[in-house]
Amino acid sequence: MGGGGDQRLAEYRASIDNIDAALVLLLAERFKITEQVGAHKAAAGLPPADPDREAAQVARLRELARAADLDPDFSEKFLRFVVSEVIRHHESSAGGAGPEFGAGADPALAGAADPELGGEPGGGRG
Repeated sequence: MGGGGDQRLAEYRASIDNIDAALVLLLAERFKITEQVGAHKAAAGLPPADPDREAAQVARLRELARAADLDPDFSEKFLRFVVSEVIRHHESSAGGAGPEFGAGADPALAGAADPELGGEPGGGRG
């Protein structure tokens, strides 16, 4: 059943489409910012990893999920997926990360180690 003539279903789907579009735009902005973080850290000689920040960010997002009545495990899995994709994107953009890319990163965060929990170009993520 396609539900093509159901106005309520069409309205629900339009709302979902709008939310999906917003998510894509937010993720694109997040990728841009993590690239800037990476460039800044590389230029400033800052370490790529900040495990305390990573742990605090995961805890903060899990609490936000609870407050929003969203499964905290799902929100953490989503965050880890986003982080792994940011890392993959930055590694491929950088043409290979080099030996220090992600050094010291928490393996539980799929190698992410930046304050914004996303990979960064220029030799580090955190």
